[in-house]
Amino acid sequence: MADDTQQPIIVKRIKKSSAAAHGGAWKIAYADFVTAMMAFFLMMWLLGSTSQGDLKGISDHFQNPLKVAMQGGQGSGDSSSILQGGGEDLSRMVGQVKRGDVKQKQRSNNSNAERRQQRGTGIDLEGIETKKRLERTKLVDLKGRIEALIEANTQLRMFRNQILIDIISEGLRIQIVDEQNRPMFDISSDVLRPYSRELLRAIGAALNEVENRISLSGHTDSAQYAGGERFFSNWELSSNRANSARRELIAGGLDAGKVVRVVGLSDTIQLDSENPLDPINRRISIIVLNKESEQAIRSELIGRAPDISVHSAQDAMELGQEIEPEQPGQQVPAPPLPFNPAVQ
Repeated sequence: MADDTQQPIIVKRIKKSSAAAHGGAWKIAYADFVTAMMAFFLMMWLLGSTSQGDLKGISDHFQNPLKVAMQGGQGSGDSSSILQGGGEDLSRMVGQVKRGDVKQKQRSNNSNAERRQQRGTGIDLEGIETKKRLERTKLVDLKGRIEALIEANTQLRMFRNQILIDIISEGLRIQIVDEQNRPMFDISSDVLRPYSRELLRAIGAALNEVENRISLSGHTDSAQYAGGERFFSNWELSSNRANSARRELIAGGLDAGKVVRVVGLSDTIQLDSENPLDPINRRISIIVLNKESEQAIRSELIGRAPDISVHSAQDAMELGQEIEPEQPGQQVPAPPLPFNPAVQ
């Protein structure tokens, strides 16, 4: 007889389906990851295309939004926002207003107003700037022609290390400097060496091709004469050498009327200030003047005409000054002291 107190044991077996391994849970996680990456790259792109001022404005807004909204300025938000302060130009109803945009607009308005004002006075600023650019272009072209002229001539090519050509604020400057074994002038004299004459005449022919005026200056080193500054000194020597260079430029073909200034500067302007006796400090400087510098020199000469010292009758005629006739019994000044051979 069976025992009714014993309950039957029921075993339930769950059969796993192989399709569960191919469920869609991982797809949801992957989609979240891709969305996050897209948002990250979008944020990086926005940060990269935003100006530094806007980034600072956004940062300030989140740190203290009320202060930024009250003060306004770059990056402070939409100008149409309830919290006003979206930049300096409240006339813009959408978007932010960059400080640079406002300043650029102000500069443009000021420039336009200045142009209108100049037109009212009859001054054409654009035309003046165009003429300045054209004049500078001509000087640069002249610089190239002189350099090519020196390279093409076998005799002048030896002096290319002694010729310094550059563009300065006054115009085109050509400096001919001395070398230890190849000076331009005889010792303590304004007499040019033969090769210096040839060089100056070639430069004079080239300078006559432009309409610009010429300024000449002579320079010496710091070696002094035995008599000091009271008698014949480096001031007279530099002036005489500048005039000798002027005469050779004219002999080479330069129109005499193009020379507006010939001065001697002694040793006041040195190329090598650390070595005042360096031969490079002995030089002739030729400046092809631009129009602005020429007008400044002419104004200075007109204002200081009585103070100009003329070295010869020919110089006085070129400067337009009258020479008083020699009176009977008038004494001729004594010649300068003999040159000191130590001075060049």
